[in-house]
Amino acid sequence: MTENFLVFTALWNKRQGMQTPRPHRIIAQFLAQQWASGQKSKTGGRLLLMAFRACGKSTLTALFAAWLLLQNPDLRIMVVAADMVLAEKMVRNIRRVIEKHPLTAKLKPPQAQQWSAMQFTVQRNLISRDPSVLARSVQTNITGSRADIIICDDVEVPGTSDTPIRRMDLRDRLRELDYVLTPQGTILFIGTPHSYDSIYARTAAAGSVENKPFLEGFTRLELPLLNSAGESVWPERYPMTAIEALRKKTGPNKFASQMLLQAVSITDARLNPDLIKPYTDELQYEEGNQQSRLSLGDVQLTGASCWWDPAFSGVRDSSVVALVFTDANGNYYFHRVLYVRVNAEHANAEALQQCEQVANFIAANYVPGIKIESNGVGQFLPGLLRQTLMQRGIAAAVQPVFSSGNKAARIISALEAPLAAGVIHAHGSIWDSGFMTEMREWNPARRDAADDALDALAGAIGEIPLRIGGMAARAARPNWKPQTILNGEKPFHF
Repeated sequence: MTENFLVFTALWNKRQGMQTPRPHRIIAQFLAQQWASGQKSKTGGRLLLMAFRACGKSTLTALFAAWLLLQNPDLRIMVVAADMVLAEKMVRNIRRVIEKHPLTAKLKPPQAQQWSAMQFTVQRNLISRDPSVLARSVQTNITGSRADIIICDDVEVPGTSDTPIRRMDLRDRLRELDYVLTPQGTILFIGTPHSYDSIYARTAAAGSVENKPFLEGFTRLELPLLNSAGESVWPERYPMTAIEALRKKTGPNKFASQMLLQAVSITDARLNPDLIKPYTDELQYEEGNQQSRLSLGDVQLTGASCWWDPAFSGVRDSSVVALVFTDANGNYYFHRVLYVRVNAEHANAEALQQCEQVANFIAANYVPGIKIESNGVGQFLPGLLRQTLMQRGIAAAVQPVFSSGNKAARIISALEAPLAAGVIHAHGSIWDSGFMTEMREWNPARRDAADDALDALAGAIGEIPLRIGGMAARAARPNWKPQTILNGEKPFHF
């Protein structure tokens, strides 16, 4: 059967005045072998074909669909894509193969009542309301349809994967295909990753919308442009000089995604969270010899910076607190992020609820002081937070800060250099929050991009280097700052 499809493909390529290159042979063998295996076991197949962009995988898939109908004209094939334009393009390709291939002319019915780009029916014995080939968008209602083969062609594109909500929606819609596929049917995904949290990824990404790979258990063929030795798999079309030119033209992320099949953001992120070093140590507070010490594992902490970027419910922004510690070697430890939530049914006003949560955060993490962005809604929060801290007996200074200038520029200025230097560390809880996703997907050119946690971290890091200085009120907790000034730094006083 493998040889039959290879011959079918070679005949088509010959009519197009082309040879059958090695990547085409690899893909054709994979499709035919997996189809034969599924038919023999009567279990169908769960297949993923990932091949570098412009290698001809869509054309080969169209040839495969036409060849399957040649083997069994009663098959029902559904093509699902990110939108109807893409789906109809694949259906058109399948129809064109049937019309032009020397072995499939008999499949075209004498009177083609259904022979369009959206759907068509070949000459068959089966009486069914479902056509032989049907195009559907992943957004389309497919209730009531049945298919023996589902081809998911480029269902993951930027428009279906550039935000967590869209990625979750895509997964939910693709799960509906299980109700369309017949019990012994085959589903084939073809495409390239367009997100670090791709449906095609072998392992779930940090901060993924799910905790396991979406296509777990699928039989995979991955054909990147470069092999394990770094050589072109199609040197006749893509010599190394052309590959390097393409890499420079498209940028590292897009090249890695579309040509090397790596699950990364398709845009070149300005801030790369992969440069952040994780740690799991918790704060340890010790006293002895009339001195106190705060540490993370074996690292003695020498300073702290806590920043609150407030917001009230009913607006798009989130209210976020970021806490960063420092050591004597210039490392930053992003220890906690707090997304402040409020209960609309609570007796206390929203502002007081937020201040109570921030006070708890300060007490739990030995925070000597906090700065509050006082633009807009933050104007009266410093006084309310001071009152809350005093009532709770928590010694921490509160300082309002007015932020000016462009927010994106502020974020880049504070984070880009320490990220590149590899001095930012983050506690494991940061990965469990939404922060890493926000950072990975942040685009300074987009005004609607989520950036509140980034802004809070930038505010905290922007105040470093600093030393822990005086307390705002009667000390409820000992001062854990080292008594020696290091590297000529001056103490920071709230």
